Amino acid sequence: MARAVLGSLCLCWALGRAAPPNLLLLLMDDMGWGDLGAFGEPSKETPNLDQMASEGMLFMDFYTANPLCSPSRAALLTGRLPVRNGFYTTNGHARNAYTPQDIVGGIPDSELLLPELLKKAGYVNKIIGKWHLGHRPQFHPLKHGFDEWFGSPNCHFGPYDNKAVPNIPVYRDWEMIGRYYEDFKIDLKTGEANLTQIYLQEALDFISRQQASQQPFFLYWAIDATHAPVYASKHFLGSSQRGLYGDAVREIDDSIGKILKHLQKLGISENTFVFFTSDNGAALISAPKQGGSNGRFLCGKQTTFEGGMREPAIAWWPGHIPAGGVSHQLGNVMDLFTTSLSLAGLQPPSDRQIDGIDLLPAILQGKLIDRPIFYYRGNEMMAVRVGLYKAHYWTWSNSWEEYSKGIDFCPGQNVSGVTTHTQEEHTTLPLLFHLGRDPGEKYPLSFASEEYQGVMERISAVVQQHKETMVPGVPQLNVCDKAVMNWSPPGCEKLGKCLQPPESNPKKCFWPH
Repeated sequence: MARAVLGSLCLCWALGRAAPPNLLLLLMDDMGWGDLGAFGEPSKETPNLDQMASEGMLFMDFYTANPLCSPSRAALLTGRLPVRNGFYTTNGHARNAYTPQDIVGGIPDSELLLPELLKKAGYVNKIIGKWHLGHRPQFHPLKHGFDEWFGSPNCHFGPYDNKAVPNIPVYRDWEMIGRYYEDFKIDLKTGEANLTQIYLQEALDFISRQQASQQPFFLYWAIDATHAPVYASKHFLGSSQRGLYGDAVREIDDSIGKILKHLQKLGISENTFVFFTSDNGAALISAPKQGGSNGRFLCGKQTTFEGGMREPAIAWWPGHIPAGGVSHQLGNVMDLFTTSLSLAGLQPPSDRQIDGIDLLPAILQGKLIDRPIFYYRGNEMMAVRVGLYKAHYWTWSNSWEEYSKGIDFCPGQNVSGVTTHTQEEHTTLPLLFHLGRDPGEKYPLSFASEEYQGVMERISAVVQQHKETMVPGVPQLNVCDKAVMNWSPPGCEKLGKCLQPPESNPKKCFWPH
């Protein structure tokens, strides 16, 4: 059924209109809102991204669809909330879940991904870096619209001994070409790894090939250097005032600068729409100098407070986007799906609820589109933002058990009655914040105030309408089985790196927070 919809998609580019632009999405991993100079980071160690912002448009109110990696990436590529596309769990209430090696599920065939749709407009599609939407063969990115892949199905965790847990494979297209820590080295003592340089060269080579072929391209550059364990190449180690994490950011900044200059050198910058953002907030729980900054916002990754879900975002398209623009449009990673289709001259699928909106009116004309932002953990709507107001229907940072062991998603920021270590329900009287006056979510409005009553009347109507359209997808992140780990990926036999899997023993995945 989903594949049949592809044939009904109409090309909207009229005769005489310019050819659709190339699309380049730069998705960072665990990078926070406060990690760029353009967003106020005081050490000013991101000159290329800051220049990108000065030549393009900053989005000050841009969000992810989930405070964790896998669901946010599924949302970006489908234009749909994770609760709709199946990237959630029902194993516990309001639990965050992702795709570790032993996950059985992945992106369902029923979902239509952005690269699948872009093929209708003649795009050649490549992913570089982290996929994270399932690692079993049926979830391979080349089965979901990508023509090329260089990267990994999981994050660069390890090293493992390959007996109890296999090291993560690195793929070129259909087959693995090695494994992290074995063939693609990461030195955990020094943080040295050459992966970002490899990902950079892959991007430059792909862009050059596509420019020569005169075919439009979609490049999804999803690197993971700022995800713990953080890494950087030798040239960048020790170059930052912010430790190893800052070194990784500096290398990413340098790489993005080289990519943008490459577009300009090839004469295709004015025909390439580039968007930079992150998959979730900075991981404040990471070891010292392994995590980033969420600026003035509360908490970080894993939480539905602003620090967990508000992201740095920059749009760049010379000759089209007015330089130095700043937008306060409420944006979401899901909008990159709809906006990319619009740029390609395609309509989004009409047989399903699409949560992303087309940002082009905001980007090109400065128009603000009235839309809410929903904050989910699992299949629970934790909060909603309407205008400058945010209402929390549930609060939970992480459990007392974790907190007592030093696991704190809000280090140094705990706010009494707000950053709760038990799941607290506020559905009768939601906690309401004015993010303009109180961006740190410290001072909830009085329930008795006229402001509270008037705003909650509007927000309640938005929530009611949202719930009426909500049809959850089949949860993909419930079942784990060590037998499905990366024991014998395609191509392992050529490398002599096939491993013997254990007997299958499916069980419920455990998600602690």
